[in-house]
Amino acid sequence: MARILKEYPSVALKPENLDGKIDFVRVFGRVGPVHIEIGAGKGTFLLNQARSQPGNNFLGIEWARKYYRYAVDRIGRWGLTNVRIIRTDAVAFLADFIPDNSVECFHIYFPDPWPKKRHHKRRFICPANLEHLVRCLKTGGQLKIATDHADYFEQIKTVLTVWNEKLQEIDFLPTAGAEACEWVGTNFERKYLKDQRPIYTLAVRKM
Repeated sequence: MARILKEYPSVALKPENLDGKIDFVRVFGRVGPVHIEIGAGKGTFLLNQARSQPGNNFLGIEWARKYYRYAVDRIGRWGLTNVRIIRTDAVAFLADFIPDNSVECFHIYFPDPWPKKRHHKRRFICPANLEHLVRCLKTGGQLKIATDHADYFEQIKTVLTVWNEKLQEIDFLPTAGAEACEWVGTNFERKYLKDQRPIYTLAVRKM
């Protein structure tokens, strides 16, 4: 029998209810470091990380409706109060709604690599989006990226070099849900490891 997915208003953040830059204190009902995952999928990372870091606030952005609904249901069933999930376009959301110097960490794990050359312009990690990521990070804030796609990883490193004066490379530490030989413990990572694909990681801190 298919799982019946419930809507949890306390978890789901609706784009139509937003008006200008987000007040994270209002969204979460408390003060706390804000972590944003771009491409939350079914919420595996959010669930594990939010449970292990109850003092932090987590916002997941997911466009695919079926994954968004699953993630909302999953977080709601666990009763986590420090997670919100929004279904929206991450590029526009980043540019229009996230305030300057407001985010402790951006998590981008296994973004769509758009492998065909004519589609490379659709890749999320690009100069324009990176400019917004850096703008939104607090001083000392981090950007953590993981991918299984070697070509995309090389592009990511190239894009980041432009920000060498603002971003310092640091060690990529495994997340709370990562098991032995894993970095982030997401469904995609486990699938790729099973297929014996190499995983590439990168972490930087805003200076």
